[in-house]
Amino acid sequence: MADESEDKEKTSERKVGVYLCYCGGNISDHVDVEKVAEKVRKIPGIVTVKTNTFMCSDPGQDLIIEDLKKGTVDRVVVASCAPDLHETTFRSAITRAGANPYIYEHANIREQVSWIHHGDKATAKATKLVAGATAKAKQLQPLEPIRVEAKRHAVVIGGGIAGLRAAKDLAIQGIGVTLLEKSPFLGGRAAELDRIAPTGEEVSGLISELASEVLNDPVIKVHTCAHATNSEGYVGNFKLNFKTQPPDPGEFDDKIKRMGVSGKSLGEFIPFVGVCPSTIPEKGVEHTVESGVIVLATGFRTYTPRNGEYGFGNFEEVITLQELIQVMAENGESRELIVNGKKIKNIAMIHCVGSRQIPGIHDAGEDQKLNEYCSRTCCAAMLQAANMIRETHPGTRIFEFYRDIRTYGLGQEELYERASKNKVIFFRFEADEAPAISQNSGSDSHPLMVKVKDTLTFGEEIEAPVDLVVLAAGMEPNDVSDLVAMMKLPVGADRFLQEVHPKLRPVELAVTGILLAGTCQAPFDIGEACAAASSAAVKASALLSRDYVELDPFVAEVDIDKCTGTGACVEVCLSDGALSLVEMEINGEKTMRAKVTPALCMGCGACVAVCPGNAINVMGWTLKQYEAMVDMIVSDEIAAF
Repeated sequence: MADESEDKEKTSERKVGVYLCYCGGNISDHVDVEKVAEKVRKIPGIVTVKTNTFMCSDPGQDLIIEDLKKGTVDRVVVASCAPDLHETTFRSAITRAGANPYIYEHANIREQVSWIHHGDKATAKATKLVAGATAKAKQLQPLEPIRVEAKRHAVVIGGGIAGLRAAKDLAIQGIGVTLLEKSPFLGGRAAELDRIAPTGEEVSGLISELASEVLNDPVIKVHTCAHATNSEGYVGNFKLNFKTQPPDPGEFDDKIKRMGVSGKSLGEFIPFVGVCPSTIPEKGVEHTVESGVIVLATGFRTYTPRNGEYGFGNFEEVITLQELIQVMAENGESRELIVNGKKIKNIAMIHCVGSRQIPGIHDAGEDQKLNEYCSRTCCAAMLQAANMIRETHPGTRIFEFYRDIRTYGLGQEELYERASKNKVIFFRFEADEAPAISQNSGSDSHPLMVKVKDTLTFGEEIEAPVDLVVLAAGMEPNDVSDLVAMMKLPVGADRFLQEVHPKLRPVELAVTGILLAGTCQAPFDIGEACAAASSAAVKASALLSRDYVELDPFVAEVDIDKCTGTGACVEVCLSDGALSLVEMEINGEKTMRAKVTPALCMGCGACVAVCPGNAINVMGWTLKQYEAMVDMIVSDEIAAF
């Protein structure tokens, strides 16, 4: 480990530039930025202090680039919003200036200051944070990124439409792909649809074309009935074990039966099943694949209403929208809608079933979880179905019961307007006064009665006798707890896999080299799922564009001369394989010393805290750098700010 005290360039001679951001008022509304600048200028070693309305903008970055190119500064401190947002932005600017990107330190004066403090306290705290950052900046050493070899191969887990799209896009870039699908079929949940809202395009054509491209691509190898069993390694060098085996009895019986009687050959689309690319395995076979990246396209499952929820399970006339879609496809162009052998004249459609659930109002499921999010696609799908019924079966009346209509996408608002023109009748209800479904005791022939207080008519109680109740069941993430535990994946409060940042790194996980595609991340429609899959493919292609991957150097480093081989660091390490004890020969004697595998190290610093000999430091966050920051913040000069 390099001793910073032996650095030929003395810390006191370093030239630090400080760049303060107004953040368009997000910071400057509560922090007197110019006053901070005035005080920071007095700190020894600060050669320039500049402010800008948006430091992350091109003009703001140009201030930094110009000072570096002129040699005015050789260390950079940016005081702005959270580093998660623009750390990459400023490192890139420094690189464009021809400097080492790791001579930069960030002070967060938005989330840590202006968003929680006001007035003089905010300004004082911002000044101290910036001062501490300047002290650390003086201690920063130029670092080099870690290079690891990268295999030009990707594993895609999930054979739905997002997984198919990601696999094909990767193959187009010349990257070999192994696609794993747990079921015997390709196409996922999209294959259970008949047409896409709002275009009305047939799903079969989309999936057939895409699946055919994937199956016929020589660089893509597809495995169905496949389950990942173990994963190890890191970006560029993952090793994944998986097993192909016959599906569990009963799990896919209905779909396999439909495949058998369809009259279609393998590789063709089977309605409401998908595409069967190969024969179903008769025995279990273990496989191993080495890969540079892993793309997760594990999809979603449809919410299953609880027994009794809106009469589901109590009345055979209460079905889900997914079931209605299949019935409509089977009815074809018939002028009458037939469900379970009965003519349907009146239909009640209920929105937000299993979505936008509110604690204290809705009951939790078996897992004691509520789906508080909006599933986003349900409104458009329900309106699409309503329009098709009214236009194909004009004698059928439709009553839609909703809390809010959310037709957010291109062409979807037109579905709402079209439904109105098709004389679909809308009733709006509050979450705590949901429609009640009961047996119709009246003299008419409609078996069910729907009662609700309609807020559109100022709380008037409405009764609608119906033949069928259709529930717009929302989306839930598939159970991927095995993958979460195996790969240490981050999961959000909504139980979907959580990206690093929804805008700046929307398809990346905190585990470098593992990417997201489609509805494993959030409720998406087909277009959005495919767009996310293509984004993941682009990111993967960028990572594997060379025969190596560069990683940030903020990892642990062991000073062999100080290490005594106690193994305390290995015991507390949070990343499997990042730290290990290895046998070394020192001064002619064999002894055990700690060794870091940089590509697996998270730079968390847990090892630093327990090392009895202070033999470990995290590069870019050394103990001396921490001490310099603390000394600056508590110094008499800064304490007076």
